[in-house]
Amino acid sequence: MSVEIKTNTVETLRHTYGNLQRRFGDKPASRYQEASYDIEPTTNFHYRPLWDPQRQLNDPSRTAIRMADWHAVTDPRQYFYGAYVQARARMQEAAEHAYGFCEKRGLLSRLPEALQHKILRCLVPLRHAEMGANMNNGGIAGDCIAGTMTQLHIYQAMDRLGIGQYLSRIGLLLGEGSGSALDQAKAYWMDDPIWQGLRRYVEDSLVIKDWFELTLAQNLLIDGMSYPLMYQRFDQQLGEEGAGDLSMLTEFMRDWYAESTRWVDAMLKVVLAESADNHAQIQTWVDAWEPRAYAALQPLAEAATGLAALDDVRAALAARLHKLGLRSPGVPA
Repeated sequence: MSVEIKTNTVETLRHTYGNLQRRFGDKPASRYQEASYDIEPTTNFHYRPLWDPQRQLNDPSRTAIRMADWHAVTDPRQYFYGAYVQARARMQEAAEHAYGFCEKRGLLSRLPEALQHKILRCLVPLRHAEMGANMNNGGIAGDCIAGTMTQLHIYQAMDRLGIGQYLSRIGLLLGEGSGSALDQAKAYWMDDPIWQGLRRYVEDSLVIKDWFELTLAQNLLIDGMSYPLMYQRFDQQLGEEGAGDLSMLTEFMRDWYAESTRWVDAMLKVVLAESADNHAQIQTWVDAWEPRAYAALQPLAEAATGLAALDDVRAALAARLHKLGLRSPGVPA
């Protein structure tokens, strides 16, 4: 008896979903593309949103910025849910090791009382600003259109919630596990003059209607000054004063900010290149919010680092804006 073995080749009818085929051609798509493009409904809505009845769901008129296709904005990190969670899990593992090491050895409680007070007054209240950033980015994710844009901002919102929790843990370490330090940090946020400028900025940002204006005010301008000021310059100063152990607990924030600037700049490059009208509108918003961000941080900088550090940070942000084709109203070109 003979056995004859034959092989057949099965031709693939299509390599990807129809919406991706129309965008990229009939070829295998990446997981990022499958999870990001054309996933929000745009037609055949049953009703208008009750909270905004003059507009449709996923309405492009919620911002003055106009794009032929908002999917042109993509994430340089290529984060979809699975990739984002895995990346943050790795960062969290390193952060948890640092917090566990610090807590086990009581490193913060060994610091001189004056340094502990400075950290509690000048750093821990930022957890309230992070809550504002969480709410702002969550609101942007609800108002913007295109899955690529929504993902950028909802992941940003979740990151800010996590950073706020890390700041709370620093307060707990200073208070040796009790909530008294967090109560004191809240009192600083509510009443201390060094925080009232930033507090007003956060509260005013919560009521910005145009979601692209909000992402500029939050993710570009106030973050572009506050993160280098507090997690680089202030951290360096604390190290020189003998509180270098705190750097272990703020490493997550520095790594996160370096990553966050990549997608913010990439988003702006695409939107600015779309039209002269977009460029003019974005410059108008920068002119309005950049001086406010600087003024909001001045009292905090005076108490934490000195104004020279804030001026250096402002100049660095101006250089970043210049690379994007924008000008800083507070720093001469």
